[in-house]
Amino acid sequence: MRASRQTFLNLFCILWLLLLLKAASCSPLPSGDDTPHPLLPSRLYKGHTCVGCVLVVSVIEQLAQWHNSTVKAAVERLCNYIPEKLQGFCYILAELYGPHIAELIDREMNADVVCHSLRLCKQDPGQPLCHLYPPPKVGLSTAIWKAKRILKTSKDLKSTTRFSNLCAFPLLANLCEKIKYVIRNKLPFEDFDGDKFSTFPTLRGYHWRGRDCDDRNTIVYPGRRPDNWDVKSDSNCNGIWGVDPKDGIPYEEKFCKGADSRGVVLLGDSAGAHFHIPPEWMTVTQMSAKSFANLPMAFTDELDWPQFSEITGFLNSTIGGWTDSLYLRLRRRNRCNHRDLQNISQNGGSSRNLLNLMKSLARNQLLDNPAIVIYATIGNDVCNGNHDTLAHMTTPKEMLSNVMQALRYLDSRLPNGSHVILTGLVDGRFLWDNLHDRYHPLGQLNRDITYSQLYSFLNCLKVSPCNGWLTPNKTLRNLTSERALQLSDVLKEIARSEKFANFDVFYMDFPLRQNCCSPGNKHYLAEGTTRMASGAWKGESIQ
Repeated sequence: MRASRQTFLNLFCILWLLLLLKAASCSPLPSGDDTPHPLLPSRLYKGHTCVGCVLVVSVIEQLAQWHNSTVKAAVERLCNYIPEKLQGFCYILAELYGPHIAELIDREMNADVVCHSLRLCKQDPGQPLCHLYPPPKVGLSTAIWKAKRILKTSKDLKSTTRFSNLCAFPLLANLCEKIKYVIRNKLPFEDFDGDKFSTFPTLRGYHWRGRDCDDRNTIVYPGRRPDNWDVKSDSNCNGIWGVDPKDGIPYEEKFCKGADSRGVVLLGDSAGAHFHIPPEWMTVTQMSAKSFANLPMAFTDELDWPQFSEITGFLNSTIGGWTDSLYLRLRRRNRCNHRDLQNISQNGGSSRNLLNLMKSLARNQLLDNPAIVIYATIGNDVCNGNHDTLAHMTTPKEMLSNVMQALRYLDSRLPNGSHVILTGLVDGRFLWDNLHDRYHPLGQLNRDITYSQLYSFLNCLKVSPCNGWLTPNKTLRNLTSERALQLSDVLKEIARSEKFANFDVFYMDFPLRQNCCSPGNKHYLAEGTTRMASGAWKGESIQ
């Protein structure tokens, strides 16, 4: 049984990766539809495919350079670094593309030329040729033309166009549809009782929501009020149940009655989901099998690490230090809050698509404890990959409408006594100011790729996570921050003036300066919301 499940997981990781390339993006969806399509528009898919190709080819070329080996040996080395679950996928790609990559690199053609010639980077009519590296001396167009002539007669290359259509196979079609459902609805892949909680960590499982303690019983899940003080069993998965033999009082009643138990829910974006690509995946001087040990987990968590996040994190981080989240702070104050967490975030989350995402919230007004809900879409309402980025930003009027719809929905779902905290948008000008002239991990070996070059590459491909802030255009950066401030003012006014039946509303500025510039205030957001929850703050706005 264990072997068959392992085989399934290996296959699942491969399919999940293929579909995630189409569905996952750090930039918001290009339209304001409430129901986003599970796959990205073709221009975004082509763009991310190009980025992935340039990244992989660059790593292969640098591995050969660093280890003084052939390109073929570098490809084999990279596949050996990857965990066994994904090695088969790597070796298939190496078989299909490896000889062509090796031939072109041996002819001193860079990653841009290789990926264009392999047709993994495509130029739209009337658009410039996008490139990460400085163009070759003969010119990028000429170099690509020469590379295509070299590969023109390759039968293997022509066959690779069918590789991405694995879901067309009858045996895989149902699994692919299930994966698309998870990506689209952000619900656990493995949830036998349908209560939106799981015993499996990734695939929107307990890394994202409290771990289910009985996945065969729909009325047993984290966050519910205890059933008859949990005399006979643990109905809310906090580990407290049974009766004290000394006095006959149920432990749940003894420890949790009047304790003001409440859960933590985050409605957010990639920041809340804790999106992270480890730099050692792109830095050949640090690369090893250990670097990629968590690759399958990262893929099946959409390259997010919610288990380490500032709001719902519950594990000590393997990617950057000790976890000190709002959830852990509340749990330390009140052990009855154990496992009562939900991270309902997605890469690209904004006030527009969050209206659909929040439907995955698991809260019963009659049976469950109140919750502290953090509404934190801190950038994607002003961030997009469009060249006319200002025209695609959320307007204050749209922000008001979107957030009010979200709050009305929450009022119909949250138990009485809940709290909602609206978090203002970030001022993202610090990104360009602090990073543009630094070397990206891909450029550290040869000192040839800065973040500015990367931003220009992503902008050309129309997949930039934020054209408004990741640009040398200072005027555009200032206009983007100005719109972000306007949208924050909308949230502030909602907190000041609007009332709801089942929760009160607070506003909090996003604590960027405290987080990035003052080590002593690293966990400002968690500290602030903890104080609010404990009654230390009674005002409408938290500054």
